[in-house]
Amino acid sequence: MICIMILKEKKGVLFFQFPNLAKFSDIRHGIFTKNCGHSKNPYQSLNVSLSVGDNYSDVKENRRVISKCIKGNELVFANQVHETNVLILSKNNSPPVDEAFGKPGVGDAMVADTPEKFLLVQVADCQAVLMYDPFRRVVANVHCGWRGSVNNIIGKTIKIMADIFGCNASHIIAGISPSLGPCCAEFINYKTEIPDRLWKYKDRSHHFDFWSLSLDQLCDAGVLIKNICLSQICTKCNTNLFFSFRGQGTTGRMAAVIGLIYDSGKS
Repeated sequence: MICIMILKEKKGVLFFQFPNLAKFSDIRHGIFTKNCGHSKNPYQSLNVSLSVGDNYSDVKENRRVISKCIKGNELVFANQVHETNVLILSKNNSPPVDEAFGKPGVGDAMVADTPEKFLLVQVADCQAVLMYDPFRRVVANVHCGWRGSVNNIIGKTIKIMADIFGCNASHIIAGISPSLGPCCAEFINYKTEIPDRLWKYKDRSHHFDFWSLSLDQLCDAGVLIKNICLSQICTKCNTNLFFSFRGQGTTGRMAAVIGLIYDSGKS
């Protein structure tokens, strides 16, 4: 459950991997740090978002850096709006959601069974929840902020994996990225923002443990706890490595990426 993430370096770029996902040779994934990019302050430096005020050419170059690092020819983005719409990229229906070539679809999760489409979620305190079913060869990437958590976007994504792609939740391997931890997730207005059924995740100082909530939502959907890797790294406490909206205000967005590859022998 709690795991030590693997820190890797390729082409001078640092990123983390989940040990339970890293053992599969037919996928590539990475949780990138905010470093090793081209953007200037306050977006320094590997910002991948075009919607935070950063220079367009710098963001495009940062995206190319990530693409080269994971050997991903097509990075697939979504227009993230903190809701629960799930974009489906199947072999039979693959909408143009790659921002490099067309307007991205609106959604906060993506599910795909198509190789060489690398699903990229943009985060700065929110969780990226990466999932892989090695039996059905289906990947998913979920942008999970507190609004998504309240509305259980994780459970909805797993249901779509089952209904559309025939996945069995007990086969899913999952990783919960570095994100705002219970040490820093203070919600002063929790009574109007978070339903009381979730107040059990709150401590006496009104800090919420969204790590435990996501873990429970994965398990409630049928994912085995032994198949879940929880990084337990707080982004606000580690702004030397990660963008943090709570810690920095105007800032960039990091990339969390997962995708299938054709040849399982590729590195």
